[in-house]
Amino acid sequence: MGKTLFDKVWDSHVVDSVENGPQVLYIDQHLIHEVTSPQAFEELENRDIPVFRPRQIIATADHNTPTTNQDLPIKDELSKKQLEQLSTNCSKNNITLYELGHKYNGIVHVMAPELGITQPGMTMVCGDSHTSTHGAFGTIAFGIGTSQVAQVFASQCLLLPKPKSLRVNVNGCLKNGVLPKDVILYIISKLGTNSGTGYFCEYAGSVFETMSMEGRMTVCNMSIEMGARGGMIAPDEITFKYLKNRQFAPSGSDYKNKVAFWKTLASDKNAVFDKEYFFEAEDIEPMITYGTNPGMGIKISDNIPYESNSSFLKSLLYMNLNAGESLINKCVNYVFIGSCTNSRIEDFRVAAKYIKGRRKAENVTAWLVPGSKQVEAQIVEEGLKDVFESAGFKLRQPGCSACLAMNEDKIPKGEYCVSTSNRNFEGRQGPGSRTILASPLVAAATAVAGKIIDITKELETLELT
Repeated sequence: MGKTLFDKVWDSHVVDSVENGPQVLYIDQHLIHEVTSPQAFEELENRDIPVFRPRQIIATADHNTPTTNQDLPIKDELSKKQLEQLSTNCSKNNITLYELGHKYNGIVHVMAPELGITQPGMTMVCGDSHTSTHGAFGTIAFGIGTSQVAQVFASQCLLLPKPKSLRVNVNGCLKNGVLPKDVILYIISKLGTNSGTGYFCEYAGSVFETMSMEGRMTVCNMSIEMGARGGMIAPDEITFKYLKNRQFAPSGSDYKNKVAFWKTLASDKNAVFDKEYFFEAEDIEPMITYGTNPGMGIKISDNIPYESNSSFLKSLLYMNLNAGESLINKCVNYVFIGSCTNSRIEDFRVAAKYIKGRRKAENVTAWLVPGSKQVEAQIVEEGLKDVFESAGFKLRQPGCSACLAMNEDKIPKGEYCVSTSNRNFEGRQGPGSRTILASPLVAAATAVAGKIIDITKELETLELT
């Protein structure tokens, strides 16, 4: 029997096994930030255990950071304390840290790939559930809890049961205006938020084979939202081209040797998956969510379905929506383009192409938050900032921002926000806030119209590439 991509990477990292039980998995790269690392550092210090391999750890400030006036002292006491603690812990343990304002600073799942830290065939972890983003490179990447962060600090290993394998195939050609965010929202709406529980998911088929690395990261990022431990896409020429000449990627003969190895990581033709699903690209349209989990999604032109279970009704009550209702023309006062799901340069290019020559609606507060300092610089260099500002938008500074509202970027109670982030849980973007997940294109169109519009009616005339 052939091996899956997941099997190849996992099996090559097993240090030891418990008979009929969990395995000790070696971790190549550990990413940390200011929120989930302090307790782990404290645990090691209390037990007088050194950080085993500090060179395999990269730290960044992202979750609880301001997205304005980053050159000034931080006003929020909790944020200030967390960032100071991260700096102290990294300095004490010889860990590389990209502090606020550093040219490599950014959201952990944006800056690591763009620097070439993320590479095919690796195992990667971070104290953040959306670590699955890095699976876009053919990497086993997943989020861990604080106690596991301490385990990796101490041993560079984790004791884990091996997940089962799942493959999601999407073949065909996507319609104009259908973005990677729509693809993953469609998949989750069809399979549900528990369909991947206990599995590692591989995405396969022509849609992913032709998708950009930014798009693949968006898809893998949201694997956790269907319950999967993580998501993966086999590395290919698109991956290799993306990595070439990146700051920490291999170069010269090293690069050639790595590429030769990376090419071996595809699932074997006779590999067997524990579960497999198939979808057609032609069935996918721009998507939006209407409820309080990412599985509650519909095509933007569809109406909210009818269900009688209590959780469904509770969700609609929170969102102040009704079964059978259309979201077209629903007034929206907040729009957020950012997060580790959709804050890369490709996302802002799409938004700018739609926004150019138009004007932001007066009723809309729009936060455009790049995922890193490098993305911020690209936005300026490519003239996208001028497009945004001419249309009445304001570009903010890098950070997680309104994705999880740990800083001052909060959506007011009762307000709707069309967001390019990954979760629409109750209060996710602020107490009482109501989140509607969507692609950067749908978010941009909402900001211009001041309400949700049927973007499918514009698809034939839209020029997004």
